[in-house]
Amino acid sequence: MLRDRAFPTEDIYFLVSAVPELKKLGIEVDEIQTRKHWFPWRYARPLPAMYEEANILVCRSLPTVWLQWLVRNKHKLGRIVYLIDDNVKAAVHDKTLPDSYRRRMKHVAQFQPAILALTDEVVASSQQLADTLKTQHSKVSVLTPPLLAPLPGFQHFEMPPSSKKPWQIGFYGTRAHVTDLENIAPAMVKLHHQRKDVAFEIMLGQYTPKSLSSLSRCATPAPLPWNAFREYQCQRRIHIGLAPLWPTEFNAGKSYIKFLDIAAMGGVGIYSNRYPYNEIVEHGVDGMLAEDDPNDWRQCMQTLLDNPAQTLAMAKNAAQKAADIGHHQHAFEFWHARTS
Repeated sequence: MLRDRAFPTEDIYFLVSAVPELKKLGIEVDEIQTRKHWFPWRYARPLPAMYEEANILVCRSLPTVWLQWLVRNKHKLGRIVYLIDDNVKAAVHDKTLPDSYRRRMKHVAQFQPAILALTDEVVASSQQLADTLKTQHSKVSVLTPPLLAPLPGFQHFEMPPSSKKPWQIGFYGTRAHVTDLENIAPAMVKLHHQRKDVAFEIMLGQYTPKSLSSLSRCATPAPLPWNAFREYQCQRRIHIGLAPLWPTEFNAGKSYIKFLDIAAMGGVGIYSNRYPYNEIVEHGVDGMLAEDDPNDWRQCMQTLLDNPAQTLAMAKNAAQKAADIGHHQHAFEFWHARTS
């Protein structure tokens, strides 16, 4: 695997979910940090014998020198697979996204056509993203996100929420979803004022919308590096998770990974009533689906808060579904089929 700083994507879809089982079968998997280490064969033009007929996995992007190396040696290599989990072209033109994020995606978009031209297969994280990529490549497959974190118990539901131990409502999206969060902020503000037994956690640090960061019971920790977030996710417990996804071309390509994240923290999710969430969430059974109206988001939160026994049952159902759809076996079988 040629790693190019897309650490969450690389770990979720391959290195943590599938590689341990592949190695048990004696399949050799090498990781090369393409930015961290100097190009190892800069002066050695021939392909090292150990890499002849090796399958290559590329995620998101590659430095120019590595692209040139792939072009030069493609005829000696095995299958080249390209793993992608975002519609990068849509991100470049989406003015609701942070400028810094759009600049990063613009860089990826510049190199994507060259990568696609080298690739034998494209692997997308959702069906809608795959459908978009099918206009650019003849072979596109779908690998939905595996669940990396262990599923928790539900002891955090045992104590009746109060002003001293309030309901925990969390948002753990990236800066790319700040605008989505702003769209439901009025519901969160109103609920905060109405109930003293509710507390929010928004992991956006300084990028948290001011209307929320000013609330007395709203923690705004800075976003954590990937490995630190994985550890935090295993320890933090929430009752309700928020995953708003407003209708944009960029959001249309998203996977249902937030369903897995919220389940891993022991919560019930409230999701925008659109793809990918309305494909997997059964409203009122293992999550809530809300329309693009802050009032509907507030009503969904209110319903969960007013019915703690039902909310606990939904959290357990969500955990079971996350275990089923996110089982590592799916990722293992997907990649094992591509090792020959």
